[in-house]
Amino acid sequence: MDKIAVLIPCYNESKTIKKVVEDYKRILPEAKIYVYDNNSNDGTDEIARQAGAIVRYEYQQGKGNVIRRMFREIDAMCYIMTDGDDTYPVEPVPEMVDLVLKKKVDMVVGDRLSSTYFTENKRPFHNFGNSIVRSSINFLFKSDIKDIMTGLRAFSYNFVKTYPVLSKGFEIETEMTIHAIDKNMFVENVVVDYRDRVEGSESKLNTYSDGMKVILTIIRLYKNYKPAKFFGFIAFILAILALAFFVPVFITYLKIGAVPNFPTLIVCGFTFVAAIQCYFSGMILSTIVSKDKQTFEYRLNEVAKNQSKDM
Repeated sequence: MDKIAVLIPCYNESKTIKKVVEDYKRILPEAKIYVYDNNSNDGTDEIARQAGAIVRYEYQQGKGNVIRRMFREIDAMCYIMTDGDDTYPVEPVPEMVDLVLKKKVDMVVGDRLSSTYFTENKRPFHNFGNSIVRSSINFLFKSDIKDIMTGLRAFSYNFVKTYPVLSKGFEIETEMTIHAIDKNMFVENVVVDYRDRVEGSESKLNTYSDGMKVILTIIRLYKNYKPAKFFGFIAFILAILALAFFVPVFITYLKIGAVPNFPTLIVCGFTFVAAIQCYFSGMILSTIVSKDKQTFEYRLNEVAKNQSKDM
């Protein structure tokens, strides 16, 4: 088992990968540096290998697929995950390592949004999107994560080996953040500077399509992790609609003693039944989620025992 493993998912980062690898070799000389090439066609893998990194490959396209492969194949006491685009300085990384190894933190978030991100990043919709995603997750999940979409993080062995990677693309950062919050894992924030990409290096993140994927991921995970609140809200909306349709029918009945709009009354009935179904579906699924959290704790204990044996 490695003491520290630096994980760098890469897709066409030939202009910057050499500097990133060399910076990590300088700041963490005891770490093993793994570059996972995701179908690059610009020689990223060869440049990384020459710089001293261990190069491996993931042929399924997408950052989520790369992270799944990395987490599955590498065993380490502390994992550092960063991007190969040289937008994150390495100076805060030793502090992040210490938090994992000494303070037993499960996930350390490299917080760009509290430093230079909004001035360095030249894509204004990215700034807006990051703020919306952070605010919505902290509101929905009652958390205080400073940067949801950051590509610089540190993880414990327990986190990596119990985290089920489901996303295929850039929504992976959102997924792992919500997973850590929901499973009550120990999360810390470390402020890091952010610098824009070097000239000639292009972001692989599409503002609109990937942004929509992130939003849909938040909704999906909120449904999965908070089903009572999710379906309870839908039940509340349906009940309000049923009541809004029913009141005029009831008032008419009080006035003339008859119901001239039977179709409206039938719709009211079906809508209210749907509200009841949603409510109890949320209750049932909430019980399943609670049971899943208990199972997760048992799994966490097993992983901790396995780590102790390997050390």
